[in-house]
Amino acid sequence: MKKVCVFTGTRAEYGLLRWVMEAIQKDVALELQIIASGSHFSAMHGWTYREIEKDGFKINRKVEMLLASDTSLAVNKSMALAQMGVAEAISDLEPDILLVLGDRYEALAATLAATLQRVPVGHIHGGEITEGSLDDSFRHAITKLSQIHFVAANKYRQNVIQMGEDPVNVYNVGGLGVEAALRCKLHDKESLKNEMHIEWKNRSMLVTFHPVTNISAEESIAQMHELLKALGNFRDYTIIITRPNADQGHSSLNNAIDAFVASNNNAHAFASLGSQKYLSCMALVDVMVGNSSSAMLEAPVFRKPAVNIGERQKGRIKAENIIDCKPEAPAIKEAIHLAVGKEFTEKLKGMINPFGNGNSAALIIEKIKKYDFTRLNPKQFYQIHGMPGSAS
Repeated sequence: MKKVCVFTGTRAEYGLLRWVMEAIQKDVALELQIIASGSHFSAMHGWTYREIEKDGFKINRKVEMLLASDTSLAVNKSMALAQMGVAEAISDLEPDILLVLGDRYEALAATLAATLQRVPVGHIHGGEITEGSLDDSFRHAITKLSQIHFVAANKYRQNVIQMGEDPVNVYNVGGLGVEAALRCKLHDKESLKNEMHIEWKNRSMLVTFHPVTNISAEESIAQMHELLKALGNFRDYTIIITRPNADQGHSSLNNAIDAFVASNNNAHAFASLGSQKYLSCMALVDVMVGNSSSAMLEAPVFRKPAVNIGERQKGRIKAENIIDCKPEAPAIKEAIHLAVGKEFTEKLKGMINPFGNGNSAALIIEKIKKYDFTRLNPKQFYQIHGMPGSAS
Protein backbone atom coordinates (compact mmCIF):
# COMPACT_ATOMS: atom_id res chain seq x y z
CA MET A 1 0.00 0.00 0.00
CA LYS A 2 1.17 3.51 -0.80
CA LYS A 3 1.25 5.65 2.32
CA VAL A 4 -0.27 9.05 1.58
CA CYS A 5 0.32 11.57 4.38
CA VAL A 6 -1.95 14.63 4.46
CA PHE A 7 -0.81 17.77 6.28
CA THR A 8 -3.40 20.19 7.63
CA GLY A 9 -2.78 23.34 9.65
CA THR A 10 -6.04 25.33 9.58
CA ARG A 11 -9.81 24.87 9.73
CA ALA A 12 -10.36 26.19 6.19
CA GLU A 13 -7.69 23.95 4.71
CA TYR A 14 -9.15 20.86 6.39
CA GLY A 15 -12.60 21.76 5.04
CA LEU A 16 -11.14 21.49 1.54
CA LEU A 17 -9.02 18.38 2.22
CA ARG A 18 -11.71 16.38 3.98
CA TRP A 19 -13.05 14.59 0.89
CA VAL A 20 -9.55 13.81 -0.40
CA MET A 21 -8.77 12.26 2.97
CA GLU A 22 -11.95 10.19 2.85
CA ALA A 23 -11.15 8.98 -0.68
CA ILE A 24 -7.65 7.90 0.42
CA GLN A 25 -9.07 6.14 3.48
CA LYS A 26 -11.56 4.16 1.38
CA ASP A 27 -9.06 3.10 -1.29
CA VAL A 28 -7.66 -0.40 -0.67
CA ALA A 29 -4.40 0.52 -2.45
CA LEU A 30 -3.67 3.49 -0.20
CA GLU A 31 -2.98 4.09 3.48
CA LEU A 32 -4.03 7.44 4.93
CA GLN A 33 -1.75 9.24 7.38
CA ILE A 34 -2.59 12.62 8.91
CA ILE A 35 -0.31 15.26 10.42
CA ALA A 36 -2.30 18.06 12.06
CA SER A 37 -0.71 21.29 13.23
CA GLY A 38 -1.17 25.06 13.42
CA SER A 39 -4.41 26.59 14.64
CA HIS A 40 -6.05 23.16 15.00
CA PHE A 41 -4.58 23.15 18.53
CA SER A 42 -5.47 26.73 19.47
CA ALA A 43 -8.29 27.51 21.90
CA MET A 44 -8.67 30.94 20.26
CA HIS A 45 -9.36 29.22 16.95
CA GLY A 46 -11.75 26.63 18.32
CA TRP A 47 -9.66 23.46 18.91
CA THR A 48 -10.52 22.39 15.36
CA TYR A 49 -8.51 19.14 15.52
CA ARG A 50 -11.66 17.82 17.21
CA GLU A 51 -13.57 18.27 13.95
CA ILE A 52 -11.06 16.02 12.16
CA GLU A 53 -11.53 13.32 14.77
CA LYS A 54 -15.32 13.80 14.82
CA ASP A 55 -15.35 13.08 11.08
CA GLY A 56 -13.84 9.66 11.79
CA PHE A 57 -10.17 10.28 10.98
CA LYS A 58 -7.19 9.23 13.07
CA ILE A 59 -4.59 11.96 13.48
CA ASN A 60 -1.27 10.12 13.36
CA ARG A 61 0.84 13.02 14.61
CA LYS A 62 -0.19 16.24 16.37
CA VAL A 63 2.40 18.98 15.88
CA GLU A 64 1.79 21.94 18.18
CA MET A 65 3.59 25.05 16.99
CA LEU A 66 1.66 28.28 17.68
CA LEU A 67 3.12 30.71 20.20
CA ALA A 68 0.97 33.02 22.31
CA SER A 69 2.22 36.11 20.47
CA ASP A 70 1.18 37.00 16.92
CA THR A 71 4.12 39.23 15.96
CA SER A 72 6.21 38.54 12.85
CA LEU A 73 8.98 37.16 15.09
CA ALA A 74 6.52 34.80 16.78
CA VAL A 75 5.24 33.58 13.41
CA ASN A 76 8.86 32.91 12.36
CA LYS A 77 9.44 30.88 15.51
CA SER A 78 6.14 29.00 15.03
CA MET A 79 7.15 28.12 11.49
CA ALA A 80 10.47 26.73 12.76
CA LEU A 81 8.64 24.63 15.36
CA ALA A 82 6.32 23.33 12.63
CA GLN A 83 9.24 22.26 10.44
CA MET A 84 10.90 20.43 13.32
CA GLY A 85 7.70 18.72 14.37
CA VAL A 86 6.70 17.65 10.87
CA ALA A 87 10.25 16.39 10.21
CA GLU A 88 10.01 14.13 13.25
CA ALA A 89 6.55 12.94 12.19
CA ILE A 90 7.74 12.11 8.67
CA SER A 91 10.72 10.24 10.08
CA ASP A 92 8.36 8.09 12.14
CA LEU A 93 5.58 7.61 9.58
CA GLU A 94 7.79 7.12 6.48
CA PRO A 95 5.11 8.22 3.97
CA ASP A 96 5.46 7.70 0.22
CA ILE A 97 4.10 11.19 -0.46
CA LEU A 98 3.09 14.26 1.55
CA LEU A 99 -0.03 16.13 0.39
CA VAL A 100 -0.25 19.84 1.23
CA LEU A 101 -2.81 22.42 0.21
CA GLY A 102 -2.53 26.07 -0.57
CA ASP A 103 -0.31 28.84 0.54
CA ARG A 104 0.19 29.19 4.27
CA TYR A 105 3.45 29.29 6.20
CA GLU A 106 2.55 26.06 8.05
CA ALA A 107 2.27 24.25 4.71
CA LEU A 108 5.61 25.68 3.57
CA ALA A 109 7.26 24.44 6.77
CA ALA A 110 5.82 20.95 6.19
CA THR A 111 6.99 21.01 2.58
CA LEU A 112 10.54 21.95 3.58
CA ALA A 113 10.61 19.12 6.11
CA ALA A 114 9.47 16.58 3.52
CA THR A 115 11.91 17.83 0.87
CA LEU A 116 14.90 17.55 3.19
CA GLN A 117 13.86 13.96 3.99
CA ARG A 118 13.42 13.17 0.30
CA VAL A 119 9.69 12.58 0.50
CA PRO A 120 7.86 13.75 -2.65
CA VAL A 121 5.28 16.49 -2.16
CA GLY A 122 1.92 16.76 -3.89
CA HIS A 123 0.68 20.36 -3.92
CA ILE A 124 -3.03 21.19 -4.18
CA HIS A 125 -4.29 24.64 -5.28
CA GLY A 126 -0.98 25.90 -6.64
CA GLY A 127 -0.60 28.48 -9.40
CA GLU A 128 -3.09 30.89 -7.85
CA ILE A 129 -2.35 34.56 -7.32
CA THR A 130 -3.08 36.59 -4.17
CA GLU A 131 -0.99 39.71 -4.58
CA GLY A 132 -2.31 41.23 -1.36
CA SER A 133 -0.82 38.57 0.91
CA LEU A 134 2.54 37.07 1.82
CA ASP A 135 0.85 33.73 1.16
CA ASP A 136 1.39 34.44 -2.54
CA SER A 137 5.13 33.88 -2.11
CA PHE A 138 4.63 30.88 0.20
CA ARG A 139 2.42 29.20 -2.41
CA HIS A 140 4.95 29.62 -5.22
CA ALA A 141 7.76 28.37 -2.98
CA ILE A 142 5.72 25.24 -2.23
CA THR A 143 5.19 24.76 -5.97
CA LYS A 144 8.93 24.75 -6.64
CA LEU A 145 9.47 22.19 -3.87
CA SER A 146 6.69 19.87 -5.08
CA GLN A 147 6.80 17.02 -7.59
CA ILE A 148 3.14 16.69 -8.53
CA HIS A 149 0.59 19.49 -8.78
CA PHE A 150 -3.21 19.54 -8.53
CA VAL A 151 -4.59 22.90 -9.63
CA ALA A 152 -8.11 24.35 -9.71
CA ALA A 153 -8.27 25.86 -13.21
CA ASN A 154 -6.46 25.84 -16.55
CA LYS A 155 -5.10 29.36 -15.95
CA TYR A 156 -3.50 28.13 -12.72
CA ARG A 157 -2.07 25.13 -14.55
CA GLN A 158 -0.40 27.47 -17.02
CA ASN A 159 0.99 29.54 -14.13
CA VAL A 160 2.62 26.45 -12.59
CA ILE A 161 4.10 25.41 -15.94
CA GLN A 162 5.36 28.97 -16.43
CA MET A 163 7.28 28.53 -13.17
CA GLY A 164 9.24 25.72 -14.83
CA GLU A 165 7.21 22.69 -13.73
CA ASP A 166 6.86 19.81 -16.19
CA PRO A 167 3.33 19.79 -17.72
CA VAL A 168 3.12 15.99 -17.34
CA ASN A 169 3.03 16.49 -13.55
CA VAL A 170 0.49 19.35 -13.47
CA TYR A 171 -3.19 18.37 -13.40
CA ASN A 172 -6.30 20.54 -13.45
CA VAL A 173 -8.61 18.73 -11.01
CA GLY A 174 -10.92 21.65 -10.27
CA GLY A 175 -11.43 23.38 -6.94
CA LEU A 176 -11.79 21.31 -3.79
CA GLY A 177 -14.20 23.93 -2.47
CA VAL A 178 -16.71 22.96 -5.16
CA GLU A 179 -16.73 19.36 -3.99
CA ALA A 180 -16.89 20.40 -0.33
CA ALA A 181 -19.94 22.57 -0.99
CA LEU A 182 -21.74 20.01 -3.16
CA ARG A 183 -21.20 17.07 -0.79
CA CYS A 184 -21.94 18.87 2.47
CA LYS A 185 -25.16 17.93 4.29
CA LEU A 186 -26.49 21.40 4.98
CA HIS A 187 -28.33 22.50 8.12
CA ASP A 188 -31.55 24.50 7.88
CA LYS A 189 -32.11 27.82 9.63
CA GLU A 190 -33.93 26.31 12.58
CA SER A 191 -31.16 23.86 13.45
CA LEU A 192 -28.52 26.59 13.09
CA LYS A 193 -30.59 28.87 15.31
CA ASN A 194 -30.54 26.23 18.04
CA GLU A 195 -26.90 25.19 17.65
CA MET A 196 -25.42 28.67 17.21
CA HIS A 197 -27.86 30.52 19.52
CA ILE A 198 -28.70 33.17 16.97
CA GLU A 199 -31.92 34.80 15.77
CA TRP A 200 -32.39 34.99 12.02
CA LYS A 201 -33.61 38.37 10.82
CA ASN A 202 -35.13 38.87 7.38
CA ARG A 203 -31.66 39.61 6.03
CA SER A 204 -28.31 38.08 7.00
CA MET A 205 -24.62 38.14 6.12
CA LEU A 206 -21.54 35.97 6.72
CA VAL A 207 -18.39 37.96 7.48
CA THR A 208 -14.77 36.78 7.47
CA PHE A 209 -11.87 39.22 7.45
CA HIS A 210 -8.29 37.95 7.80
CA PRO A 211 -5.12 39.97 8.51
CA VAL A 212 -3.65 41.52 5.36
CA THR A 213 -0.08 40.27 5.75
CA ASN A 214 1.73 42.35 3.15
CA ILE A 215 0.92 45.63 4.93
CA SER A 216 1.60 46.77 8.48
CA ALA A 217 -0.46 45.44 11.38
CA GLU A 218 -1.70 49.00 11.95
CA GLU A 219 -3.02 49.26 8.38
CA SER A 220 -4.66 45.87 8.68
CA ILE A 221 -6.54 46.75 11.87
CA ALA A 222 -7.54 50.07 10.28
CA GLN A 223 -9.18 48.11 7.46
CA MET A 224 -11.02 45.98 10.01
CA HIS A 225 -12.33 49.11 11.73
CA GLU A 226 -13.58 50.40 8.37
CA LEU A 227 -15.40 47.10 7.81
CA LEU A 228 -17.02 47.17 11.26
CA LYS A 229 -17.98 50.81 10.77
CA ALA A 230 -19.80 49.78 7.58
CA LEU A 231 -21.48 46.81 9.27
CA GLY A 232 -22.89 49.17 11.89
CA ASN A 233 -25.29 50.39 9.20
CA PHE A 234 -26.92 46.95 8.91
CA ARG A 235 -28.69 46.51 12.24
CA ASP A 236 -31.63 44.89 10.44
CA TYR A 237 -29.32 42.00 9.39
CA THR A 238 -28.17 38.96 11.32
CA ILE A 239 -24.39 39.31 11.13
CA ILE A 240 -22.41 36.07 11.53
CA ILE A 241 -18.68 36.70 11.97
CA THR A 242 -16.04 33.97 11.80
CA ARG A 243 -12.82 34.99 13.51
CA PRO A 244 -9.59 35.48 11.51
CA ASN A 245 -6.92 32.86 10.95
CA ALA A 246 -3.64 32.64 12.86
CA ASP A 247 -1.66 35.22 10.88
CA GLN A 248 0.34 38.00 12.48
CA GLY A 249 -1.93 40.67 13.91
CA HIS A 250 -4.98 38.44 14.38
CA SER A 251 -5.38 39.27 18.09
CA SER A 252 -6.04 42.97 17.35
CA LEU A 253 -8.69 42.01 14.82
CA ASN A 254 -10.33 39.73 17.38
CA ASN A 255 -10.39 42.55 19.94
CA ALA A 256 -12.16 44.79 17.43
CA ILE A 257 -14.69 42.04 16.69
CA ASP A 258 -15.37 41.57 20.42
CA ALA A 259 -16.07 45.28 20.86
CA PHE A 260 -18.41 45.31 17.86
CA VAL A 261 -20.37 42.26 19.00
CA ALA A 262 -20.68 43.70 22.52
CA SER A 263 -22.39 46.83 21.16
CA ASN A 264 -24.45 45.19 18.37
CA ASN A 265 -26.86 42.47 19.51
CA ASN A 266 -27.52 41.43 15.90
CA ALA A 267 -23.86 40.38 15.51
CA HIS A 268 -22.41 37.02 16.56
CA ALA A 269 -18.75 35.93 16.46
CA PHE A 270 -17.44 32.35 16.29
CA ALA A 271 -13.90 30.99 16.65
CA SER A 272 -14.80 28.20 14.24
CA LEU A 273 -18.11 27.01 12.86
CA GLY A 274 -16.73 23.83 11.36
CA SER A 275 -17.14 23.07 7.67
CA GLN A 276 -20.75 21.91 7.86
CA LYS A 277 -22.14 24.90 9.75
CA TYR A 278 -19.95 27.35 7.80
CA LEU A 279 -21.16 26.09 4.43
CA SER A 280 -24.74 25.95 5.74
CA CYS A 281 -24.53 29.60 6.76
CA MET A 282 -23.01 30.44 3.38
CA ALA A 283 -25.94 28.79 1.61
CA LEU A 284 -28.53 30.62 3.75
CA VAL A 285 -27.25 34.19 4.10
CA ASP A 286 -27.97 36.97 1.64
CA VAL A 287 -24.35 38.03 1.17
CA MET A 288 -20.76 37.21 2.15
CA VAL A 289 -18.47 40.05 3.22
CA GLY A 290 -14.73 40.16 3.90
CA ASN A 291 -11.51 39.00 2.25
CA SER A 292 -11.70 35.20 2.51
CA SER A 293 -10.90 32.93 -0.43
CA SER A 294 -14.08 30.97 0.32
CA ALA A 295 -15.99 33.76 -1.44
CA MET A 296 -14.17 32.73 -4.64
CA LEU A 297 -13.94 28.97 -4.11
CA GLU A 298 -17.16 27.82 -2.43
CA ALA A 299 -19.66 30.69 -2.71
CA PRO A 300 -20.11 30.30 -6.50
CA VAL A 301 -21.62 26.83 -5.88
CA PHE A 302 -24.49 28.52 -4.02
CA ARG A 303 -24.57 31.48 -6.43
CA LYS A 304 -24.00 33.64 -3.40
CA PRO A 305 -23.05 37.33 -3.82
CA ALA A 306 -19.82 38.28 -2.07
CA VAL A 307 -18.20 41.62 -1.27
CA ASN A 308 -14.41 41.25 -1.46
CA ILE A 309 -12.64 43.97 0.52
CA GLY A 310 -9.18 45.27 -0.33
CA GLU A 311 -6.38 43.50 -2.18
CA ARG A 312 -5.77 40.34 -0.15
CA GLN A 313 -7.29 38.23 -2.96
CA LYS A 314 -6.03 40.39 -5.84
CA GLY A 315 -5.13 38.22 -8.83
CA ARG A 316 -7.45 35.26 -8.18
CA ILE A 317 -9.90 34.03 -10.78
CA LYS A 318 -13.26 35.43 -9.72
CA ALA A 319 -16.72 34.30 -10.72
CA GLU A 320 -19.53 36.77 -11.35
CA ASN A 321 -20.59 36.66 -7.69
CA ILE A 322 -17.66 38.85 -6.55
CA ILE A 323 -17.92 42.61 -6.02
CA ASP A 324 -14.52 44.15 -5.26
CA CYS A 325 -14.36 47.28 -3.14
CA LYS A 326 -11.87 49.47 -1.33
CA PRO A 327 -11.32 48.90 2.43
CA GLU A 328 -13.29 52.03 3.28
CA ALA A 329 -16.60 52.10 5.14
CA PRO A 330 -18.65 54.03 2.51
CA ALA A 331 -17.41 51.74 -0.30
CA ILE A 332 -18.14 48.60 1.74
CA LYS A 333 -21.63 49.82 2.61
CA GLU A 334 -22.37 50.63 -1.05
CA ALA A 335 -21.02 47.26 -2.22
CA ILE A 336 -23.22 45.34 0.24
CA HIS A 337 -26.32 47.18 -0.95
CA LEU A 338 -25.37 46.42 -4.56
CA ALA A 339 -24.73 42.73 -3.77
CA VAL A 340 -28.17 42.12 -2.24
CA GLY A 341 -30.00 44.11 -4.90
CA LYS A 342 -32.40 42.30 -7.20
CA GLU A 343 -30.49 43.18 -10.38
CA PHE A 344 -27.25 41.63 -9.13
CA THR A 345 -28.79 38.51 -7.55
CA GLU A 346 -30.85 37.81 -10.69
CA LYS A 347 -27.66 37.91 -12.76
CA LEU A 348 -26.13 35.16 -10.62
CA LYS A 349 -28.83 32.62 -11.48
CA GLY A 350 -27.04 31.82 -14.74
CA MET A 351 -23.52 32.07 -13.34
CA ILE A 352 -20.94 29.49 -14.42
CA ASN A 353 -18.60 28.15 -11.74
CA PRO A 354 -14.99 28.44 -13.01
CA PHE A 355 -13.62 25.67 -10.75
CA GLY A 356 -15.02 22.40 -12.09
CA ASN A 357 -17.89 20.09 -11.28
CA GLY A 358 -16.93 18.71 -7.88
CA ASN A 359 -14.97 15.50 -8.56
CA SER A 360 -11.54 16.76 -7.44
CA ALA A 361 -10.88 14.06 -4.82
CA ALA A 362 -11.32 11.18 -7.27
CA LEU A 363 -9.05 12.85 -9.83
CA ILE A 364 -6.32 13.46 -7.24
CA ILE A 365 -6.45 9.84 -6.04
CA GLU A 366 -6.29 8.56 -9.61
CA LYS A 367 -3.09 10.50 -10.31
CA ILE A 368 -1.47 9.59 -6.99
CA LYS A 369 -2.02 5.89 -7.61
CA LYS A 370 -0.23 6.16 -10.96
CA TYR A 371 2.66 8.27 -9.67
CA ASP A 372 6.09 6.65 -9.32
CA PHE A 373 7.22 7.08 -5.72
CA THR A 374 10.33 4.91 -6.00
CA ARG A 375 12.71 7.85 -5.84
CA LEU A 376 12.76 11.62 -5.65
CA ASN A 377 14.13 12.58 -9.03
CA PRO A 378 16.03 15.85 -9.46
CA LYS A 379 13.81 18.43 -11.13
CA GLN A 380 14.63 20.08 -14.41
CA PHE A 381 13.36 23.53 -15.29
CA TYR A 382 10.76 23.10 -18.01
CA GLN A 383 11.26 25.84 -20.58
CA ILE A 384 8.15 27.04 -22.45
CA HIS A 385 8.95 27.42 -26.14
CA GLY A 386 8.62 30.97 -27.38
CA MET A 387 8.96 32.66 -24.00
CA PRO A 388 11.87 35.03 -23.25
CA GLY A 389 15.00 32.99 -22.59
CA SER A 390 13.79 29.86 -24.40
CA ALA A 391 15.65 28.24 -27.24
CA SER A 392 14.47 29.48 -30.62
